Amino acid sequence: MSHRNARTTVHGRLLIVRRHQAGMPKAHIAAAMGVSRKCVATWIARYAVEGEAGLHDRSCRPHAIPTRTRPEVEQQVLELRRTQRRGQDWIGPELGLAPRTVGRILRRHQMPYLRELDRLTGALIRASKTTAIRYERDRPGELVHMDVKKLGRITDGGGWRAHGRGAASIARDRSTRVGFDYVHSLVDDHSRLAYSEILPDEKGATCAGFLVRAAAYFAGHGITRIERVMTDNAWAYRKSLPVVVAGLGAKQVFIRPHCPWQNGKVERFNRTLATEWAYRQVFTSNDERAAALAPWIEHYNTGRRHSALGGHPPVSRLRPIM
Repeated sequence: MSHRNARTTVHGRLLIVRRHQAGMPKAHIAAAMGVSRKCVATWIARYAVEGEAGLHDRSCRPHAIPTRTRPEVEQQVLELRRTQRRGQDWIGPELGLAPRTVGRILRRHQMPYLRELDRLTGALIRASKTTAIRYERDRPGELVHMDVKKLGRITDGGGWRAHGRGAASIARDRSTRVGFDYVHSLVDDHSRLAYSEILPDEKGATCAGFLVRAAAYFAGHGITRIERVMTDNAWAYRKSLPVVVAGLGAKQVFIRPHCPWQNGKVERFNRTLATEWAYRQVFTSNDERAAALAPWIEHYNTGRRHSALGGHPPVSRLRPIM
């Protein structure tokens, strides 16, 4: 395919050469083809040296790029991507590079996007959908998002991630009841401050108690008032949560049915929670995974770089607590 601004194609360039071989003057060829005399002379000269191969498009890339990232630095970028499975907004600051530079390196080496990988194994899976419509509230506490992530419990000694699918006891014994952990989460829309707890169920009283504790956690980090609480349309949120929401002096907001992306901040947090805490490493027991949640939440709020916050953690948008 020719350059989008080119006046001629490979066929048109060959036509220039054929007309010249037939004895037509270069000026007449240029007028007939709607190009300059210099253009006609260029293609005739290339054909004389290289034949028809010289009429094909050439890369505009320079032969030397003095400012290109050194090969050893590119290898460091690729190694961090393979071992840590992080994006350019994390790798860039780690190596002192611009995130856009890291992105170019990854594309140049044809590294797949993170959305196409299994975060635990790094195996290529499938792409996920994204949305171009984004919003963000102006101040902390103006809107918080609430949701529950259900995770299968880990049997003692480790599950299929530790021993493989064929070796897991539940693969053959359907009577084995492993059960689920219910990870309740609350995320602030403006600062992305998050709080999560592992609870035994997702009943109304459980959700209400979690919201009380989450509000206290937010208050301890400077979000003293919650104005609106956004949830999905689950029965527990509709029947048991309004009393607690009213006690906080807030208003409860429901998303449109079957539109989980409207609660996107916490849905995206759930994915991060799964990939960076629940499935980031192999746990040998359910208690071991549960014990790792609180330290990870602390890291998420105070140390983890957040792409939506310019590479800063959520606490960077909150007032320091004396």
